[in-house]
Amino acid sequence: MDYPFWAWAGFGIFILLMLALDLGVLNRKAHAITYREATAWSVVWVTLALAFAGIVFWKTNRQTGLEFLTGYIIELSLSVDNLFVFLLIFSYFKVPAKYQHRVLFWGVLGALVMRMTMIGLGATLVERFHWVLYLFGVFLIYTGIKMLRQEEGDANPEENPVVRFVTRHIPVTRHYEGEKFFTQIDGRRMGTLLLLVLVIVEVSDLVFAVDSIPAIFGITTNPFIVYTSNVFAILGLRSLYFLLAGVVEKFHYLKFGLSIVLTFVGVKMLTEGYVMKYTGLSKEAVIAGSLGVVAIVLVGSVAVSLMWPVRAEQQVEVELPEGFDSPFDDDQGRLGSDERGLPEPESRRQ
Repeated sequence: MDYPFWAWAGFGIFILLMLALDLGVLNRKAHAITYREATAWSVVWVTLALAFAGIVFWKTNRQTGLEFLTGYIIELSLSVDNLFVFLLIFSYFKVPAKYQHRVLFWGVLGALVMRMTMIGLGATLVERFHWVLYLFGVFLIYTGIKMLRQEEGDANPEENPVVRFVTRHIPVTRHYEGEKFFTQIDGRRMGTLLLLVLVIVEVSDLVFAVDSIPAIFGITTNPFIVYTSNVFAILGLRSLYFLLAGVVEKFHYLKFGLSIVLTFVGVKMLTEGYVMKYTGLSKEAVIAGSLGVVAIVLVGSVAVSLMWPVRAEQQVEVELPEGFDSPFDDDQGRLGSDERGLPEPESRRQ
């Protein structure tokens, strides 16, 4: 289904207005996001997504509305799993809580551009070479199995090729200069440590998109629905981060749920035509069934995580503002309480 230019333009203007309201009015001054703010914005973005889904149901048809809802749930769930990575990044670089929102805000802008480019490329490939969907399906099955078998490792951003590349080609200070991404030192323009953190967040989102975009193409090939569901999930990610930062480790079985969802979507992409042909099910019925499976698996993985908690082997240390449940047992060793610079590698500390 092709959408007119005014639909794309109207959606883009709406998103820009919401972002301008966020950074230019409500968060003009850097501050630590409170639990109340995070909750309010999470409710706002979920409500806007559901309202948009209602418009899609009303203006198009039930199948398209179900496609949006399924895609949105998948993207939002994958985003929740990615919150742990952001926690590790902010912890490692000791990003003060009052600057984390700024990093995530500009990270979101970059993600919107990158994902729109990737979605446009993916839609073009699918339109010209339909067999690409089967490649996406195989990739999702591989990703799902790999996620299921993958063990959590220590995060060492200092060994990240992106960190090495940026620090090799762009002079970066080893400390923060308030909320600035660039600074002047002895008349020389240099990037701050906050810029390096932003780059790593952007690259992390690019890696996430490699998994999430093929997943939603397994639900629909409609570029407008693919992009809008992605956008609503990404925009809600910032507030969700501050809302779940202190408890995200409790969802230890979510990764298993996500691996099942990715594998299921991959299998669906490979077998959907045969299922519809031999069972007589309509496309709408298949999408509705997929939505039910995704919802049951994700809710079940969260419920199992809460019912059978597992003690984390590694404590994630990250500064949280007042009003959150701190993951620390005491105040000793709290990271991010000041504006210290990039920690030295272990080899230099010895």
